[in-house]
Amino acid sequence: MKIEELEAAALMLDPKGRARLAERLLESLDSLSPEENAQIWAEEAQRRAAALESGALSSRPADEVFREARRRI
Repeated sequence: MKIEELEAAALMLDPKGRARLAERLLESLDSLSPEENAQIWAEEAQRRAAALESGALSSRPADEVFREARRRI
């Protein structure tokens, strides 16, 4: 099964099912070594940088994000 198919199936779960799955997936990451964790974050940073450069992802200034977050809470 491809990751896209798995994601689509997971998103079809009800909210309680998605929360349970998310919790299990996050727990599974606790067993990663520091090196594995660093590699995953480096790959994610590269993915996001490429998305920003291609225009597929937009950015906002941090002060704007924090201001909105404070407003919401």
